[in-house]
Amino acid sequence: MGMSYRQYLHGARIYGCSGCKTHLATIHSMVSRAFNGQHGRAYLFDIVVNVVEGEPSDRQMTTGNHTVRDIYCVKCGATLGWKYDRAYEPSQRYKEGKYILERNLLTDVQ
Repeated sequence: MGMSYRQYLHGARIYGCSGCKTHLATIHSMVSRAFNGQHGRAYLFDIVVNVVEGEPSDRQMTTGNHTVRDIYCVKCGATLGWKYDRAYEPSQRYKEGKYILERNLLTDVQ
């Protein structure tokens, strides 16, 4: 498989894995702060890097049924949130292809 290289992000505010500080997303790719995860507040992002996606599974969430994949840090393997593959409610389709990162599992990186 070869060696995998991590992406390093640049910008005013960079969010990283709280375990190993691997870069994950920038403030500019954040879509919303109005989400909740399993560990409290969560953020919705357009673009997230340095993650591994798990297998898809259907989950009933507060906004309806969704097909999601858990996402893990590529360096330390920590669970960070999930990616929306499909939203069954038409009003929730804007989430498809976007990522949830849980605030308590993130750190600011500089």
